[in-house]
Amino acid sequence: MAHISLRVTEQEREWIKGYADLHSMNVSEAVKMAFFERLEDEYDLIALRECEKDTDKDLLSLEDTFKELGIHD
Repeated sequence: MAHISLRVTEQEREWIKGYADLHSMNVSEAVKMAFFERLEDEYDLIALRECEKDTDKDLLSLEDTFKELGIHD
């Protein structure tokens, strides 16, 4: 398996370690998970923007969707 080194400040290291501990992971797992979640979020945003460009009708807001489905707050 490949290795990647990452330089961080002491405070950043503590934040990463705290996040990892909070989620019962080691630092490597926490950084890897956070990176790939961010990558997935950006991919989803790009896909949504492409979908919006390709669609002929406007997307409904969440409120309008609830109204259309008969869901009340």
